Amino acid sequence: MILRFSAFLVLSILLISPVQAIEVKRVDTDIGVSALLVEDHSNPIIAMRIAFHGGAALDPMDQEGLANLVSALIDEGAGDLDSQAFQGRLEDFSISLSFSAGKDNFSGTLTTLTENRAEAFSLFKLAMSAPRFDAEPIERIRSQILAGIRQDSEDPNSIAYEHLNKIMFGDHPYARQTDGTEESVQAITADHMRDFVKNRLALDNLHIGVTGDITADELKSVLQDIFGGLPKHAKPWKLPVAKTPTSGTQKVINKAVLQSAIVFAQRGLMRKNPDFYPAYVMNYILGGGGFVSRLYREVREKRGLAYSVYSYLTPMDHAALYIGGAGTANASVSETLSVIREQWALMRDQGISSIELENTRTYLTGSYPLRFSSNGKIANMLLGIELENLGADFFDRRNSLVEAVTLDDVNRVARELLDPDNLTFIVVGEPEGL
Repeated sequence: MILRFSAFLVLSILLISPVQAIEVKRVDTDIGVSALLVEDHSNPIIAMRIAFHGGAALDPMDQEGLANLVSALIDEGAGDLDSQAFQGRLEDFSISLSFSAGKDNFSGTLTTLTENRAEAFSLFKLAMSAPRFDAEPIERIRSQILAGIRQDSEDPNSIAYEHLNKIMFGDHPYARQTDGTEESVQAITADHMRDFVKNRLALDNLHIGVTGDITADELKSVLQDIFGGLPKHAKPWKLPVAKTPTSGTQKVINKAVLQSAIVFAQRGLMRKNPDFYPAYVMNYILGGGGFVSRLYREVREKRGLAYSVYSYLTPMDHAALYIGGAGTANASVSETLSVIREQWALMRDQGISSIELENTRTYLTGSYPLRFSSNGKIANMLLGIELENLGADFFDRRNSLVEAVTLDDVNRVARELLDPDNLTFIVVGEPEGL
């Protein structure tokens, strides 16, 4: 263990200078949007990441899956280019353009070689301002999504997470599936998708992160050209804060599989909560640290109950969960759940040691430079900074936030947050003894 963390300490010394040398610029435009930019002229690549606040959670009740369907179709033809022509241009110029929908955001990614940036930006602009939603790609993509929904309906892990969301979020939109249902996806029309673009994709809910071979002045001009034709304001919307259960439950969904899928959750912490970093450190020790976490050691190494077991914090815009999961043989489910509850209680009642804290802080700060290994990863982080309003200086401050976490901080948060009786477990399989 000591050698492992010493190696990361050496690695951090070797890599920390490039991270500290990263200069984040805020690029303001004349159309009212801004972007975070990290210039990198060492490679002829530009990576742009965007997100519009307001994702699948805003889908109408009878159009669940709308945001997801739009994300799959918005680059399947635009302007004068049908689907085949548009996708052909992307391929001919080695341009990577894709979109996705989460519960809170509608996102897009663009990666291009510098020499092809004019074509890349032109196609991105077309997708944003003039998507076609032609009949052929709609039915083709709809069929693919429906096949995925049917496949998920048979997948134990997908089933487990679907039931977990329903229990944890109740009648809140977060309980619904981002992909929608077979019925709702079948009901979505091209006009519904055009209304989505018109109502949801606007300048006032747009966030942007860019990294690569482009200057601030060049980016300003590019952003104004790509997004200048969008509406200034998105259609007003408001989601309530989701009320998560105050007591736990246990649910078994019977399915004839050799290994049961287990997911579990309790309330978590929002990203803006001042205790987020103590909770982040605590989770690494409890279940987020892979091979070095307590759950992994107790469930797999000592007892051989599961191949993997994990936990992670899930802060969203209107709710926060602390989620975990495992997979184990049907005969081992009951013992696995008992060990997870025991470790939850031990962390709450006894906290962590000073050695655990020191090793965790060393790893979390020493490994941070590894996140800056590509333009795409940096652009993703810049977008995350914008979405969470963390400030353009976050790269410089992040490690100090981790280093500032004290033993008392972690143990206090463990006492206040962790509650074995508040854990909800979903098991999909044929578990023995449950």
